[in-house]
Amino acid sequence: MKFLHSRRRFSTAGRWVGLALGLATLGIGERAWRDWRSAPSRHVPPVEAHGERHGRAHVADGDSVAIEGTRLRLIGIDAPELAQDCDRDGRRYACGETAKAHLSDLIGGRPIDCVWEKRDKYGRGLAQCRAGTRDLGAAMVSDGWAVAYGGHEAEEAEARRNRRGLWAGRFEWPEDFRRRERGRANFIGFDEDER
Repeated sequence: MKFLHSRRRFSTAGRWVGLALGLATLGIGERAWRDWRSAPSRHVPPVEAHGERHGRAHVADGDSVAIEGTRLRLIGIDAPELAQDCDRDGRRYACGETAKAHLSDLIGGRPIDCVWEKRDKYGRGLAQCRAGTRDLGAAMVSDGWAVAYGGHEAEEAEARRNRRGLWAGRFEWPEDFRRRERGRANFIGFDEDER
């Protein structure tokens, strides 16, 4: 059993090559994991082109819900991604998780009503959803936890003016965050005069 006691020495260059290969493998694995997590779900069929649902919602993130397995995205808004962090008073916080929690609070465990006329590229219904009489998309933008994305511009202007939610600090636009995560955009923080 001499092989168990043998000492094999690697040169310094060999160690560096081994370290570089190990780091490259970790980087490739991490990228594959991120791509797999962000890919649209392959086992859930797209929703019909138009429809409506009523029921208890599972909140996926700040702008997406599911009712009885039907995946829906709130139309006209864009909320921070779950993995997204923002800055308030010089401190980082999980604004994606905060936006998700805010949408859950707006729903309050009540059944919601959703109606949609089209789908997004991931097969989710682009829906207007209400909890009681409250439009959830408009409320998310008005409360500052989502930005206008083809709708609710007046609510966004009010939230921005009153520095509610995301507007109380600095944040990266959710669309830019997604691009950057895919390696195609640079960080652009919110500045009061910029969009």
